[in-house]
Amino acid sequence: MTIDQVNALSAQEFMSMLGGLYEHSPWVVEAAESRRPFEDFEALLSVMEEIVKTSGEVKQLALLRAHPELAGKAAIDRTLTDASMQEQASAGLDRMTPEEYAEFHRLNAAYRARFDFPFIICVRLTDKPGILRALDFRSRNTLQQEFSTALSEVSKIVSLRLEAMRS
Repeated sequence: MTIDQVNALSAQEFMSMLGGLYEHSPWVVEAAESRRPFEDFEALLSVMEEIVKTSGEVKQLALLRAHPELAGKAAIDRTLTDASMQEQASAGLDRMTPEEYAEFHRLNAAYRARFDFPFIICVRLTDKPGILRALDFRSRNTLQQEFSTALSEVSKIVSLRLEAMRS
């Protein structure tokens, strides 16, 4: 898909094609739709990032909370979005031992208890050991640091999802 094709989509087609970029948060793409035409995909991404940045803490927190836990219940039940399922599989999170699942669940629970949103990392840019190291390390962040880091990771995820649509 080219940026010209994206710009030519109806509002409904735009939402149908791009609405899933942000996990269970189509409001970001919906707000971006009215800002067309975009010069390129980088401009589209920049607009969506600005929408998130200026949306306020309540909406940002809802955006973070819309993400599934890594190797969590949704993964086990196979109720992840297609994009999340593919991303988690790319890091081997669909092929773990019972001990690895237990470790992820323990760390996820501690993280959520500390920050009140799930641990978010762009799994396409790491692997299981890297995820576990990041989860352990980032659990020591302040709420402000982790909130910012999680939003940055969401941006990386969206960027790669958008890139995949261009191929």
